[in-house]
Amino acid sequence: MPYQTDASKALEIKTDQLSIINQFSSSLLQLDTLDELFKYVTTHVVNRLGFVDCVIYLADESGSILNQVASMGIAHTRDKYQAGRKVISFNEGITGAVATTGQAVIINDVTQDKRYIADERPAQSELCVPLIYKEHVLGVIDCEHHIKNYFTNAHLEILTTVAHLLSAKINQVNTVSSLQKTVEKLNDAHKLENSLLQIANLTYKANDLDTFFESLHFIINSLLRAENFFIGLYDKSIDVLDIVYIVEEGIQTKTHQKISKEQLKDTASYYLLKTEKTLLLNKRTFQKHIDKGNFKMVGRQSESWLGVPFKTNDRISGVIVVQSYDKALHYNEHDSALLTYVSRQISMAIDRQLARQELEHKALHDELTGLANRSLLIERAKHAILRLSRSKKGTCHALLYLDFDRFKSINDSLGHEVGDHFLIKICELIKNTVRSTDTFARLGGDEFAIFMENITHKNQVNEALKRIKSVLSKPLNIDGHLLQASTSIGIAYSNNINDKAYILLQQADAAMYEAKSSGRGHVKFFNNTMRKKLKTHADIENDLQHGIEHNEFELYFQPIFTIAKSEIVGFEALVRWHHPKKGFVPPNDFIPIAETTGQIINLDLHLLDLAAQHISNWHKLGHRFLKVTVNVSSRHFASLDFVAQIHSIYNKYQLPLGSLCLEITESGLIENLELATQIIEGLSPLKVRLCLDDFGTGYSALGYLHQLPIHVLKIDKSFIDHLQDSTNPLVEAILSLAQSLKLAVVAEGIETQEQLTILQSTACDYGQGFFKSKPVTAKEAILLINNPL
Repeated sequence: MPYQTDASKALEIKTDQLSIINQFSSSLLQLDTLDELFKYVTTHVVNRLGFVDCVIYLADESGSILNQVASMGIAHTRDKYQAGRKVISFNEGITGAVATTGQAVIINDVTQDKRYIADERPAQSELCVPLIYKEHVLGVIDCEHHIKNYFTNAHLEILTTVAHLLSAKINQVNTVSSLQKTVEKLNDAHKLENSLLQIANLTYKANDLDTFFESLHFIINSLLRAENFFIGLYDKSIDVLDIVYIVEEGIQTKTHQKISKEQLKDTASYYLLKTEKTLLLNKRTFQKHIDKGNFKMVGRQSESWLGVPFKTNDRISGVIVVQSYDKALHYNEHDSALLTYVSRQISMAIDRQLARQELEHKALHDELTGLANRSLLIERAKHAILRLSRSKKGTCHALLYLDFDRFKSINDSLGHEVGDHFLIKICELIKNTVRSTDTFARLGGDEFAIFMENITHKNQVNEALKRIKSVLSKPLNIDGHLLQASTSIGIAYSNNINDKAYILLQQADAAMYEAKSSGRGHVKFFNNTMRKKLKTHADIENDLQHGIEHNEFELYFQPIFTIAKSEIVGFEALVRWHHPKKGFVPPNDFIPIAETTGQIINLDLHLLDLAAQHISNWHKLGHRFLKVTVNVSSRHFASLDFVAQIHSIYNKYQLPLGSLCLEITESGLIENLELATQIIEGLSPLKVRLCLDDFGTGYSALGYLHQLPIHVLKIDKSFIDHLQDSTNPLVEAILSLAQSLKLAVVAEGIETQEQLTILQSTACDYGQGFFKSKPVTAKEAILLINNPL
């Protein structure tokens, strides 16, 4: 019977063990967090196994320290149970030894074990089981009892099984947690990547900085809490910080806040701008900077403060700042790196905006004087004219067109640098006389305009004229030269919303030319007589292209002959316009208009083509080789296209080399000297010769003559007119200069035998003028070719 009783008792114990293990196994499967697992194990080990305590330790990442993660026990008093040891090193005590060896132990009498380390509640016996997963020690389950020999093999078997189950569950939970963290990191990385792409795209497309900052803040706020956020731009030249975007407690303030140096100097933002280093501060580090005197506490103390500087250009730098007043929210290095990236984008956006503004400014302003240019003047005039519909009756606008007298002579005699400084000084003086609502513009060269808006009485214009006259009355010292400024002014009014800005400018321009023709310093108001002239100008402008297309232009030819024997060596081609309605239109009536409107380009090419036709026909008829000189505008010498166009004409008509000569005024070449040289060199294979017309009438001829790519000088008729009894000293000087430069010379406007006789005693090569022949038709020119004049 005793055997049966022992077997029955053993079976009962075994059944109880299995029940406990099954319950642990079933329950552990349903728990998902480590805290739940540890609490369940310690509680049920104490309750089911009758232990007085159970403590779980987990090994740290280094595998050298055990940290207590859960404990449960029965308190001796009413005080809550607490395990004594929170941290145990591997190899320290019985618990550390089990962690090191990975072997479970039962110590029946801990007083006999040297490894035992007593705490506030000394034990008598101890059961310690390692937590092992795949031969890796995760931690230890440690149980102690105040009775010796308390723990049995059954206890050991159950706790070892529980340890195996818990180890597997710990690994599972850690694996799931690790996967979740990985997924979270991937999601965060994806979110960050998308956000950075959005910011980069926003930077590229940003046209308006206020909208850019608002959109930028929205993106930043999705990555880190930025309920208190601002962006400031610091202008070093005036020591002012402009808060261009600010959000406080999640509420955006629309208006800009400008902080002067006096207000700014004690702030963390100013310190950051001066050091140009990122600041990541908490309360403690913030106070350290205050103690060092780097800055002061300005406003409310934040829990966390992060500021990142950025640089836009040599003058503008900035700062982007986030602040937290929440004790649970502290910014970190990741947030600092993010804001650093954002600061670079802000810098790029501002750079682009400033570059765009600079380009827009350059597009609408004169580079030399900084004044508005023609485009901006016209635009403002357009809008002002439209506003007349809302203005009081009698309101009008006035446009003053200014041309500075004798500016060309100053430019030519003293140089362009002095001329530029002269213009700048005059503009400074006049700018101080105009109202803040007026637009002072440079139209080009020495021509300027003042657009006066909302004139209620025409005396306002007279007062403006007096102010201008007054500031220009005294001589100006420009680079050591005492120069007197004066201006011819034309004035036109606009009082109707149907007026056109460009016509108003034309009217003021027409009035200015009338003023200029009256002498220096005059003022003229646009009137009906000028209106008729403008109408004629407009008609000619409209008819010019029609005339080219319908062959209304004809070339007349004036012979160029040798001074010695009066033999014809070529012709100068002179244009005549046979208008179908107006009849003969003199060149002086349409050439200046064509030059002003740019139509001269097409007209010149048409006339060159006509001249080439005649040369080609003459050669086909067997006439001897002659050169034809055609006057061309200086506009052609501003583009290399002219080279291709002349080559095309030569090829089209198979002209002999050297058939065409081009005649141009010296000022036209000087304006584009470098390019003109390239063009003449491009024409050299065709042996095209360049004649300089009206030589000696300009101020810069002698200074530039050696640089000009020319072959022939033409002495102006005004010098030939003074040839009486003997040679003119100026003519002699020109001939001597030409001879030294190996240039041929043509004397224009020979009208008397006396003039020709005098020239025959000089080194002058060729001549032309009414004395030998007026300009004749092409048919009449053929008859002159083979006979001396």
